[in-house]
Amino acid sequence: MARARRPAPLPATLLGLLGLLAVAAGAGCAAEPERSARRPAGSTSTGPSSSPPSPTRTPTSTPTSSSPSPTPPATETPARPEPARSFLSIPRLGLADFPVVRYRGSPDDAVGTRLQNDGSLASPRGRSGGEAPGEIGNYIVTGHRLSSTEPFRYLPSLPNGSRVRIRVADVVHVYEVRRTRWTSFRSRASLAAQRAAVPGRPGVAATRAMITLSTCATIEDHAAGNYWADEFDNPEHRIEKIGVLVATRPA
Repeated sequence: MARARRPAPLPATLLGLLGLLAVAAGAGCAAEPERSARRPAGSTSTGPSSSPPSPTRTPTSTPTSSSPSPTPPATETPARPEPARSFLSIPRLGLADFPVVRYRGSPDDAVGTRLQNDGSLASPRGRSGGEAPGEIGNYIVTGHRLSSTEPFRYLPSLPNGSRVRIRVADVVHVYEVRRTRWTSFRSRASLAAQRAAVPGRPGVAATRAMITLSTCATIEDHAAGNYWADEFDNPEHRIEKIGVLVATRPA
């Protein structure tokens, strides 16, 4: 029987080439797992994402509210001091801008009588006097009727509804006469009523600005046979016109 022929061995060069190809093929299969291992941690996606990645939010600092600057306290405009003189006008009596001098005291006391003797009207202030023009309470003005300049000669005949204007600096206060009352210098109760915050009503709290225009009742007292007089030659009775403030306007 004829012996089978063995295949001829491959040349060494060819065997070496085949070995290199095998090594290269193995290296290419191992590359894919290595790329997968480099995927960012926490990613579960196995393929390309269908939506763009969320933008990274830049942290912002929370503004701190600074303490508000303190507001300066409101300051009240101080009241201007009352001038020493104001000026009275009563059209019904023909009086225009007649000077009224304020002083500290009571109606027709020594200072008030001297001011009237000098030709002015007088207006007392303080506990025994009255208030300033336009203020709540009793603004008292006294004047001679039969001597000196006689500014109140016709005051007793002034009818209700008459207007009395008091100009103080750049302001005019307008009063309207509402009634007439009498005061006796020989009665403490009557004097208290004259100086009351509400004229004629001692002890009643004032709620509005009022005015008392006062002059002597010498003619009436003498006609009744009453010749009493005080140390300043004031007769017993005074005739007074009481009014209320109805307007205040610029001069």
